Amino acid sequence: MSEQDTTLFGKIIRREIPADIVFENDELIAFRDIAPSAPVHVLFVPKTPIASLDAATPDHAALLGRLMIAAAEYARSEGFAEDGYRVVMNCGRDAGQTVFQVHLHLLAGAPLGGFGARHAH
Repeated sequence: MSEQDTTLFGKIIRREIPADIVFENDELIAFRDIAPSAPVHVLFVPKTPIASLDAATPDHAALLGRLMIAAAEYARSEGFAEDGYRVVMNCGRDAGQTVFQVHLHLLAGAPLGGFGARHAH
């Protein structure tokens, strides 16, 4: 078993610990964060162990794309797309990554301040 397989997320994927799972397919799983930073805070995780975005390779491109699309589809299905939502991926300790398995944070359900709030992109 690789180091990533022993992470908290690996244990959730294998159902060794409980989680509030909101989406799952053969490649991905999504569940509510236990310490939410917004009214809606869902983590989207590939089942393939990849420690961080920095550890990803071109071979992971399609999987990472499907991870983003799954988050967007979930946001649309839950009615967040019209008002907006944020997708965040932390990479490394200084960026706030605490579980070393690639994952996206989907944040929604209220106006989100912080980074990007005053920037028009």
